[in-house]
Amino acid sequence: MSVRRLARDEIGERGVAIYTSKLRLLLEPQYRGQFVAIDVETEDYEVACDADEASDRLWKRRPDAQILVERIGYPAVFHALSIRGLL
Repeated sequence: MSVRRLARDEIGERGVAIYTSKLRLLLEPQYRGQFVAIDVETEDYEVACDADEASDRLWKRRPDAQILVERIGYPAVFHALSIRGLL
């Protein structure tokens, strides 16, 4: 796992911009509901059924990656109720 060099806000802004402008149309038709981990510095990415798996795969290839995870085809990565253990 890499050391964070960018602020969380900057990672979020860059990652969302990369997903929106370059990856959304490419990934949504085939991978809807899966997770994409994006290195916001290189724009490299990994897709997996699990957020941790996508991140781990990307860190194996890019140990210094600054990663944002998006759920493909959804407005949020995780549903707020599931985070609180209500679902």
